[in-house]
Amino acid sequence: MAVRRSRARRTVRRAHSIRRVRARAFAKLNLSLRIVGTRPDGYHELRTLFQSIALHDTLTFRQVAGEFRIWCSDPACPTDGTNLVWRAAERMWAAAGRRGPVSGVAVRIVKRIPVQTGLGGGSSDAAAALRALAALWRVKLSADRLRGMAAEVGADVPFFLHGGTVLGLQRGDVLIPQHDIPPAWVVVVVPGFGVSTADAYKWFDHRRGGGPALANDLEQPVAARHPEIARLVQDLGDDARQAGMSGSGSAVFGLFARRATAHDAFRRVSGGERRVFLTRTVDRATYARMSRPQ
Repeated sequence: MAVRRSRARRTVRRAHSIRRVRARAFAKLNLSLRIVGTRPDGYHELRTLFQSIALHDTLTFRQVAGEFRIWCSDPACPTDGTNLVWRAAERMWAAAGRRGPVSGVAVRIVKRIPVQTGLGGGSSDAAAALRALAALWRVKLSADRLRGMAAEVGADVPFFLHGGTVLGLQRGDVLIPQHDIPPAWVVVVVPGFGVSTADAYKWFDHRRGGGPALANDLEQPVAARHPEIARLVQDLGDDARQAGMSGSGSAVFGLFARRATAHDAFRRVSGGERRVFLTRTVDRATYARMSRPQ
C-alpha cells in the first residue's frame, strides 16, 4: 500500500510539473489607414481603424528542458529571433526576473493567418505570447506595463491586447477604443504573393501619397505594382458594405451584412493561387473571452 501511495504521489508531481498554456491569436483588418505625416524617429504618423476578425493562429507553450524554440506549421514563418514571439518571450523572461537567454519552454504555432498579408499575424502571435507566458511563469503585470512591453515588441502588438474596434494613432500604438462596428461577415482574399511592410511604405513615399478617396493610403501604391489587388477590391466591392486592402497588403477584404451574400462573394473570388477565408468580425467582449490563455 505504501509503495502504491508513493507512486501515486510521484505521478501527481510529474503531472503538475508538465505545464501547458494555449492561446488564440486573432487577425485584424485595417478598416482605414491614413498616413498623416512622418515622425522624427523615421516612422510614419498614422491614423488607422483596427478591427478584429475570427481568423486566428493557435499557440501552445510547453515547459520543456533546454533552450527556447519555436515550431510553426507554416514554413514561411521564421522560427528564430526575428519572430516577434521570440522577442515577446525575451521581454516576459526579463519581467519574470530571470537572467540569460530564454529557456525551459517551447511554442508550437498552428498558423492560419498567412504571413506578409497585412492581417497582423506576427503581431497577434506576439501579444498572445505575452499573455500566455505571463500565465505560464506566473508573472503579475499591470495593464500599463504589459502595453509598454507590447509596444517594445512591435507597433501593432498593443492593439492585440485590446481587440474589437480601436482607433490607432502615432505609430498605431496609441489606442482609443471605439464602439464596436455592427457585426459583419468577412471575406478575406490573399493573392499568391505577399507584400513586405517596408516595401509598401517605400512605394507610398515615392508616390507621395495615396488617393484621397481611399480608406487605405497604401492601397494605390501597392496596387500599382500588383494590379490584382485593385481587381479584387472592385470585385468584392460590388456587394460588400466595405472593401479594401488591409494594412500594407497583400490581403483584400470585404464586409457583408448577410452570410449568403458573403458566401457568394467567397465562391466568386476563389481559385488559382489565392487563399480565401470566410469569417466574421469579433467585438471587444468576445475578443477578451476568446483570447484568454487556457
